[in-house]
Amino acid sequence: MKDEKKRGRPRAFDAKAAIGKARDVFWDKGFASASLDTLSAATNLNRPSLYGAFGDKEDLYLDTLEGYRQDGMDVLTEALDPSLPLRDNIARVYAGALEIYLHGETAARGCFLIGTATAEAVQHERVREVLGRSLNDFDGEIEKRMRLAVERGELPERADPRMLARLASAVMHSLAVRARAGDSREVLEAIARSGVELICASAA
Repeated sequence: MKDEKKRGRPRAFDAKAAIGKARDVFWDKGFASASLDTLSAATNLNRPSLYGAFGDKEDLYLDTLEGYRQDGMDVLTEALDPSLPLRDNIARVYAGALEIYLHGETAARGCFLIGTATAEAVQHERVREVLGRSLNDFDGEIEKRMRLAVERGELPERADPRMLARLASAVMHSLAVRARAGDSREVLEAIARSGVELICASAA
């Protein structure tokens, strides 16, 4: 939310709560299909107040993406607690991801970024920038744990932390898509276990 976009909002306005409600709308409907009327109803803000607080629909969508990116980084940092073995870390990453991906009132919604931003990135440069930066941030956080694993001997010296991090992320992306496509929790958890084994197979 931009500081200059504050006029016309209700006194009880809670920006974080409003962004969360808007995110739910975009998550279920996608950016293109989310109408301003639906967003206004979800956030309990009329159109002038909504625009005054967040700008246009794309501005609001970008705020929801940024919020999701930060939430994802917080979950990832907690899952990658360096006091735990690498295998446990990766398993916790996937378990946390599945709790998010399988949530939804009518069906599993998958990952907000993968499920919505990938569809808009071609036509919306700012969306593409947030998507790319978010994926790079997630990869970077996992890469730090992989480098630590090499230093500790959890992974061999020949291991490539950067590529292992991207592989770990790729498994998450697959889980997100498959969850949204309707795969069962049992199937997704089996994929997650296989992902852990694949990444940690060369562990000393």
